[in-house]
Amino acid sequence: MNTITATRPTQARWFQNRVLRRFLSNKLAMFGLAMITLLTLTCVIGPYLLPYDSLFVDLRARFSPPLTGYHYLGTDPLGRDIAARLFMAGRISLLVGLFAMLLATLLGTLVGVIAGYSGGWVNALLMRTVDGFLSFPTIFLLLALAVALKPSPIMITIIIALTGWMEVARIVEAEVRSLKEREFVLAGRMLGLGQAHIMFREILPNAMGPIIVAATLTVARAILLEAYISFLGYGIQPPLPSWGNMLNGAQQYLATAPWLAIIPGAAITIAVTSFNFIGDGLRDALDVRNDNL
Repeated sequence: MNTITATRPTQARWFQNRVLRRFLSNKLAMFGLAMITLLTLTCVIGPYLLPYDSLFVDLRARFSPPLTGYHYLGTDPLGRDIAARLFMAGRISLLVGLFAMLLATLLGTLVGVIAGYSGGWVNALLMRTVDGFLSFPTIFLLLALAVALKPSPIMITIIIALTGWMEVARIVEAEVRSLKEREFVLAGRMLGLGQAHIMFREILPNAMGPIIVAATLTVARAILLEAYISFLGYGIQPPLPSWGNMLNGAQQYLATAPWLAIIPGAAITIAVTSFNFIGDGLRDALDVRNDNL
């Protein structure tokens, strides 16, 4: 058996159990996990439990407040059911956040691993490219791309990922630099393992902790950015709902129908805060300096 790739099941299980205990003991992280689970289930199942879909127009029920008849969260200026639109918008906003996170994490991890392991001019070139992207204010770069490209959900996902991979790359690059001189990496070189094998089979698994934390926080950032650009009118376009364009349509009715803004705003707040709680909990659980458990 290859001594480099062989694992120690007992130590691995002990570490996993310790991380799990730390995470489960973090009340804010568990609260965030419960809220995200509830929010996701509501967005997936909720539309099937309502008498109206997100596009049904009832002009006689325009501006109905919450808990009016079968319009549990009220209606919008066109008489569309807010609960139905909120749940459908949640599907889109959560999927955009999830897939933007996946793309940003993959790109940032690839750049970070190559830069951190290679060093020299390769590291300098890649990390100066990262610094160049970071030198632009994210929101202006995001809006410029959104204006230039067709604002479909897929394109918005790609745009958010292209403006969010740099932080992941910096985290991974720093972690790989700290790992590449460890004994298991030196042993792999002595055994003649290829650079790609060492980078992606030996070093990358040992750097997964920071990557998982960064990915969790990236979801929250992606949801917030999608809501921001949709609120400004450059993101998801009606009649397709998202939490951001629901806020955009509600801004002129803040005085007369405040629930139009409060409800999607609360959904964004719950989602972003919950993912941040989960990310903080994972960071604390994976921190090897915490030996109190």
